[in-house]
Amino acid sequence: MSRIGKLPIAVPEKVTVDISGDTVKVKGPKGELEKTFPSDISIELKDGEIRLLPANKSRFANAMYGTARSIISGMVQGVVEGFSKDIEISGVGYNATLKGKVLNLKLGFSHDIDYNIPDGITITVGDGGTKLKIEGIDKQLVGQAAASIRHYHPIEPYKGKGVHIVGQHEIRKEGKTVA
Repeated sequence: MSRIGKLPIAVPEKVTVDISGDTVKVKGPKGELEKTFPSDISIELKDGEIRLLPANKSRFANAMYGTARSIISGMVQGVVEGFSKDIEISGVGYNATLKGKVLNLKLGFSHDIDYNIPDGITITVGDGGTKLKIEGIDKQLVGQAAASIRHYHPIEPYKGKGVHIVGQHEIRKEGKTVA
């Protein structure tokens, strides 16, 4: 049994939750999210709280109801507060610029990289194009956008050049030493 799955999810006053079968719709001040879950999980809304239980005794149901609880909790938090990730770009000549719904990245390659910003995500560029802020109401989409941008040029371990997601640990190595 999941320790996280047993915890109820408190629904704030300004959030409306609609549960129809396996689909959960959450609507709040920042927007609306909808997600369908496996039928092995029973989801119910009672007294301003969402509770989840495995619908049967299968191993899959036990594994998924904690995950489903975490996803629904993120949906409720997303429509109220939203999520954001900060990215730092370091390196000589490395920067980013916004051109409508396209993020143009200069990361030391012979060509610029154009990243199409997905719907539901807003990216702001600051500090000369070296700092990015990715914001949205869908936690998975914000994380995926940050990971996709980082994937173009991960931090190089010796000099530290590349794209860094703030809060993630990056391994730095010592260069050659002369004895």
